[in-house]
Amino acid sequence: MISGKIGFIGAGKMASAIAQGVVRAGVAKAGQISASARTEQTLAQLSESIPGVETTKSNTAVAEQSDLLILSIKPQVMATVLPEIRSAVRPQTLVVSVAAGVTLEHLAKAFKRGVRLVRVMPNTPCLIGKGACAFALGEHATEDDARLVETLLGAVGEAYPVPEHQLDAVTGVSGSGPAYVYTVIEAIADAGVRAGLPRAVAAQLAARTVAGAAEMVISTGKHPAVLRDEVVSPGGTTAAGLAALERCGVRHALAEAVTAATERSRELGQSS
Repeated sequence: MISGKIGFIGAGKMASAIAQGVVRAGVAKAGQISASARTEQTLAQLSESIPGVETTKSNTAVAEQSDLLILSIKPQVMATVLPEIRSAVRPQTLVVSVAAGVTLEHLAKAFKRGVRLVRVMPNTPCLIGKGACAFALGEHATEDDARLVETLLGAVGEAYPVPEHQLDAVTGVSGSGPAYVYTVIEAIADAGVRAGLPRAVAAQLAARTVAGAAEMVISTGKHPAVLRDEVVSPGGTTAAGLAALERCGVRHALAEAVTAATERSRELGQSS
């Protein structure tokens, strides 16, 4: 159970996912949570999904009362928000940032000296409790802070501690990764339709195949290549399909997607 007040600067999808997750898991109560956003519509959506949460347009009001303050805003907005809340953050408050690319060093310079900081990279499957998240501790963050963040993120998926320099790669793999997988599912389903399947059936088969294959990797602990080879029969249909993937450079394309997203995360950090 998380004690104290939990505040969200920004009340979009990720903030809503985390807030709903901690309440659903019994890690915190709705009455412990406050959130700020620029629009009444965003705040109304959060209030509807989590009855009892406190909402406001004032970032400062949230910062002043929070024991755990979560910065759930876009990297481009940080330059405006950080000076606004700097003096409102109390010495005992743990500040957690989910903004891609914004470094702990940058955050530390924006706040008072000695503030405890944690940088987090979640992903959108947090919305259904299946998130793959990573986090890095700032200079003054403690082991208790690490456990608190693990509890917070554990309510919406799995959380892995990493050195900060690896978070850009985490962004490329799991932060942006769902979009790559959706593209794969869409492509497989479209091909199924071309082959004669009804679209609804093709979409379900494609999605459940991806979900099942992923669960096989997780539950068995086997390397994906080992599991792949268990599906392939010499001269069979899967071997023919894999040969087509190699001819089309699918493996290289996915690797390039991760690299491009990783580099973009670094660029965002340098420009924030």
